[in-house]
Amino acid sequence: MGTTLSTSRPRPGRPRSRVRLVTIGLAAAILAVPSAVAAADDAGAPQAPGDSLRAIAAREGLRIGTAVDMAKLGTDTAYTSVVADQFSVVTPENVMKWDAVEPTRGTYDWQAADRLVSFAEQHDQLVRGHTLMWHNQLPGWLTSGVADGSIGTAELRDILHQHVTDEVGHFRGRIWQWDVANEVFANSWDSHPLADGVNGDDFWVQHLGEGVIADVFRWAHQADPKALLMYNDYNITGEDGTNAKFQAVYDFVKRLRAQGVPIDGIGEQGHLDTQYGFDPQTFQADLQAFGDLGLKVAVTEADVRTFVSGTGADEVPTDQLAAFAQPYEFSAMLTGCRLVRQCISFTAWGVDDGDSWIPNTFSGEGYGLLYDARLRPKQAYFALRQDLLLGLSAHRTDG
Repeated sequence: MGTTLSTSRPRPGRPRSRVRLVTIGLAAAILAVPSAVAAADDAGAPQAPGDSLRAIAAREGLRIGTAVDMAKLGTDTAYTSVVADQFSVVTPENVMKWDAVEPTRGTYDWQAADRLVSFAEQHDQLVRGHTLMWHNQLPGWLTSGVADGSIGTAELRDILHQHVTDEVGHFRGRIWQWDVANEVFANSWDSHPLADGVNGDDFWVQHLGEGVIADVFRWAHQADPKALLMYNDYNITGEDGTNAKFQAVYDFVKRLRAQGVPIDGIGEQGHLDTQYGFDPQTFQADLQAFGDLGLKVAVTEADVRTFVSGTGADEVPTDQLAAFAQPYEFSAMLTGCRLVRQCISFTAWGVDDGDSWIPNTFSGEGYGLLYDARLRPKQAYFALRQDLLLGLSAHRTDG
């Protein structure tokens, strides 16, 4: 068992900006919501201001990112412009996952992933590689081979080692952060958590044991010693109410770091739902606790979903209060990141509601991103922008 973290929270590091001004920013964002809800009207839709999120955030050393749909990048002009202009970090939504890069065993297809990396380099952006070891979106040849016994345990380990080495090696020197291991820890509703909180039903843990988690970090580091190597998961900053999953990840990573495993950081995904509420203080304190271990931290897949009526461009929250909660929770996540010195990036999981994973996964829910389906900036966008501007104002006041 790992060391139990004290129930008293560590003191947060010195914030990038005054807490008082950030709090004012949150309040101002909430008060501004009614005027921006009018964005549902084409004629009255607010337009993104000239100072982009990426430009404002860069002034305080923070990178703002998005997950990118490669089917739209370069073919949809408006979408491509938003990605290029507003964000300084890009994450491939799907094209670096195993089923995309090696659909046939031994035959790699890097075309879409290469295109994203080249786009990023052309637009002075960094890339988050996503993801090397995950139980989903595995190629059929792999899962069927394990299921029918034609791929045994020793061969499966060799295949994983080869995959990590080949993919990281292919992009060596061009990826800023890699999500090395993704969603390995159990939630309160999972059936077979191991004693240390690892999910015993995870495909890789089930077949190779939990020692494989440390192995993939070692293999990735060997393939590219300069890339930042992250453990990425959801529900690890207090969203479960009990903070149990945070504690499990904290203890596990602390133990692996003590053993010399090259884990550089923690990615908190930040998938929120307005029906469950959100505790910004716990979120920040947990990020800070990871930072105090000597880790970088990042918000990697932020969205805030809610119940909606309509679809696509006609999608609107069913509860008026959700129109207040959605930008508030986005703003609170950004604030928590900005108040932790070790937080290096804040990434939304997609650009616009019309291209979001949420409606296909959570029936009746949506409205989760910074832009609507017509690529008009929503109030959540303006809330983040205002927070960043208030931070700059605080720096000028301090100076």
